[in-house]
Amino acid sequence: MADPKPEPKNIIVINGNEFSFQPGETILDVARRNSIDIPTLCHLKGTVPTGECRICVVEVQGARNLPPACATPAMPNMIVRTESKQVVESRRMILQLMLSSGNHNCAVRGSDDKEWTNFQIDVHKDDNSSELCPVWGDCQLQNLAYRYQVSGERFSRTDVAYPMETVNPFIVRDFSRCIKCGRCVQACNDVQVNNAISLGYRGSATKVIAAGDRPLKDSDCVFCGECVQACPVGALVEKDVRYNVRQWETTKVKTTCSYCGVGCQMYLHVRDNKVVKVEGAEECAPNYGSLCVKGRFGFNFVNSPERLTTPMIKENGEFRKASWDEALNLVAKKLGDIKQNHGSDSIGVLTSARITNEENYVVQKLARAVIKTNNVDHCARL
Repeated sequence: MADPKPEPKNIIVINGNEFSFQPGETILDVARRNSIDIPTLCHLKGTVPTGECRICVVEVQGARNLPPACATPAMPNMIVRTESKQVVESRRMILQLMLSSGNHNCAVRGSDDKEWTNFQIDVHKDDNSSELCPVWGDCQLQNLAYRYQVSGERFSRTDVAYPMETVNPFIVRDFSRCIKCGRCVQACNDVQVNNAISLGYRGSATKVIAAGDRPLKDSDCVFCGECVQACPVGALVEKDVRYNVRQWETTKVKTTCSYCGVGCQMYLHVRDNKVVKVEGAEECAPNYGSLCVKGRFGFNFVNSPERLTTPMIKENGEFRKASWDEALNLVAKKLGDIKQNHGSDSIGVLTSARITNEENYVVQKLARAVIKTNNVDHCARL
């Protein structure tokens, strides 16, 4: 019996090189898998591509227009160029339009000193700060502006009619820096499935809105901060971080969130031995970058001067500091006395959702094997 014929491979040609691909992959998927850099601003991994920003356009032989790589399926024998003259000119124009709209003062706008000074003064008034953009040095739009050597003076500046929203407890929404890429909406609706925000109005009046165009604090927003991490520019910034923390001032330390037993992975941004910002680790399970409001914003207690650093023993109505050995010996003695005088069932053990599953297991083992009681419960039932 003859061997079955091997199935023909799907081949696409990108920048003169042949690559195989699987049905359903886009041009962007194939390019990234083969370390070919196609820039994007609106593309968000794990969501349906929209091609909204048009930064990822490429030249496809035989096509009438420049299709977006993120939303164009790879096809057999397709010939693609990712940095042709036509592609670069298109990207440059799109970037110039973005930079000319709103307060993108990332040191690439304007060649006339007077024009630049006036622009900066206006931005400083809007920001209530004399510094450059709050995400200067950590902005994808700025990176692309430098990459393609463009600024915003080619087109007349377009002011944004919507004022900054600062009434929210954790997030500042700066509409003057929003490029309407839709990443925050996809992060909220498709990744976190909170459905708290959407794109509202039309045309030049388009705006990311919560239900009824209300502030986030009055909406269905749960302040998970997924939108902040997805924002490629300075439109969404943590309130405590804005103008207080710069990327180059911090060291990133990977750790596990301790608020519950899920084990979300995250990066602590540390400056002067203090945690100043938290972001989800996008490259690993189980959360792939997502965090809850506690994991992302509930870190100030770490640096609190009121935080207990040693065990405390109460004597005559007053607390005093004690060593761990003294404190543990006292607890063991008290539990032993209660068990001897009143029996094991007089003791109950409550565990916590804010420790790991392994720690909860050890606690119940202590209760059943050492104290000899089955009175074990969990704080979620309180």
